[in-house]
Amino acid sequence: MAEWRPGDVRDADAVRQAVEDCEAVVHMAALYSYRRSDAGLMEATNVEGTRNVLDAAARQGVGRVLCTSSSATCGPVPDRPATEQDSPPAWELKVPYKRTKVEAERLAASAAQEGLETVCVNPTTVVGPGDRQPTPSGKMIRDLVDGRMVGYLRGTGLNVVSVQDVAQGHRLALEYGHSGRRYILGSQDLQLRDAFAVVGESVGLRPPRVAVPWPVAYGVALGAELTRLVLGREPRLLVLDEVRLARLPLFFSSDRARSELGYKPRPGAEALAAAARWFAGSRPRRDFVRATATTTSAGSG
Repeated sequence: MAEWRPGDVRDADAVRQAVEDCEAVVHMAALYSYRRSDAGLMEATNVEGTRNVLDAAARQGVGRVLCTSSSATCGPVPDRPATEQDSPPAWELKVPYKRTKVEAERLAASAAQEGLETVCVNPTTVVGPGDRQPTPSGKMIRDLVDGRMVGYLRGTGLNVVSVQDVAQGHRLALEYGHSGRRYILGSQDLQLRDAFAVVGESVGLRPPRVAVPWPVAYGVALGAELTRLVLGREPRLLVLDEVRLARLPLFFSSDRARSELGYKPRPGAEALAAAARWFAGSRPRRDFVRATATTTSAGSG
């Protein structure tokens, strides 16, 4: 029988009350954002919130803690898929989201060394139906479906995984994961061009065909960031930190999760198609028609 206890991971007392009498804790709370204005909230939620959860679990004698981290803490690395043995380039830690996730994972590793059974899972680009907010990953798909993208970054790519498979990976890690270890939960490495083609085909739209070099996109993103500083408005596309993190293909290996946990994800292309169909079906029909017309005219021009 489930019991709902509302609270905030930034509130140490609320966290302590929530973990009382628990045999295990799954800590999934985090702020996934590339908005510079969210940097302080990311520090409070991703880092201090994780500290509160781990401290409360240790004091309450919780048997095991599963922390949801991110593949961002494992890479990327040039020329090959990153593994749990890898770490991101130092310059990427200037991005608040990535820095706070790395710091949170260090807290989890420290807790494991001090005797609290702690396991981390590291999802890659998670997509699927029901992303109502949406996350930055879901927003990318929604923007494609809405016809807001006319190009893609040349040479970059993503490891894409279904949200259902990530949920299953959490269950497996909670049961079988080794304390102090982390497990990348991903599926399929796809060039961005190919990922966008899957989205387009799944909803009957022509995908973006303009290949934009990374330096060009980065220059435009710097201009958008300057506009944000002057006008105080966050850009919708070409967000500076997202473009920075797209400099290398975001490719990852889930071999450890497959071998140690029995993790068996479906192809990432299936997850992309399901997410795209959900976004297309979650809007009023007239908006879908308008977006289709806009995308077609832009693509054929």
